[in-house]
Amino acid sequence: MLKVISILGLVVMIGALIGLYKIGVLFTSQPIAIALQLIAVGLMVWSRVTFGSRSFHAAANPTAGGLVTAGPYRIIRHPIYTAVCLFGWAPIVVHLSLGSVALGILLLLGALMRMICEERLVKQTYPEYVEYAKVTKRMVP
Repeated sequence: MLKVISILGLVVMIGALIGLYKIGVLFTSQPIAIALQLIAVGLMVWSRVTFGSRSFHAAANPTAGGLVTAGPYRIIRHPIYTAVCLFGWAPIVVHLSLGSVALGILLLLGALMRMICEERLVKQTYPEYVEYAKVTKRMVP
């Protein structure tokens, strides 16, 4: 069931980003939003490089190879979802509207769905995750 919920969370996140694009908010010429989106892309790349050659799974699925606690994972448990949310929320801040905020909330809810599912599954595979979670924040350091 957790894997199904995590796929739903991914669909919600993708839908929210598409929605932001469709209403003309996702890409903007506002310098602060561009700067934050560049930081988000940098965090995403750093996270993927740190995570290594493990593949991306549509469903929450702990991968073999041990718990990753280096790089951005030293500070936050979910830097990839943090990067996606930052990428989506950066232009919302400079283009506030009911529609953009609603889509931003959907983006965050989709990410939270995935994070909670992943955490529960990772705890089963890596019991040391419990201690790791005590010393890192989920998204915001």
